[in-house]
Amino acid sequence: MEIIISNNTNKPIYEQITTQIKAMIMSGELHAGEAIPSMRALAKSIHVSVITVQKAYEDLQRDGFIDTTVGRGSFVSAQNKELYQEEQQRIAEEHLQIAAEIGRIHNISLSKLTELLTLFYLEDE
Repeated sequence: MEIIISNNTNKPIYEQITTQIKAMIMSGELHAGEAIPSMRALAKSIHVSVITVQKAYEDLQRDGFIDTTVGRGSFVSAQNKELYQEEQQRIAEEHLQIAAEIGRIHNISLSKLTELLTLFYLEDE
């Protein structure tokens, strides 16, 4: 498992780890039931504190992406896709709420906002 840590971002290291592991799970690179590296092994491989990796793993477990068993290790959870989809939808809703408020304040029509969203959504197809 390859995790890349950037010092050129405002995102904390544990969040970078969490985000990358979630992405690996969602892309199918990591499968349900598959073991992920121990906290010590991952910390050593990416040159960070074990406490930093522990925080990332705690967040992943809380969000339902991994299951951790003392003495056995951490494994990809089977319930992760729906949770991730829900999380991403919530983030999109926050951004759309901001866009709607800007549109209302600055008299940008709903049809124009819809047109822009459609353009951005289809941009990479």
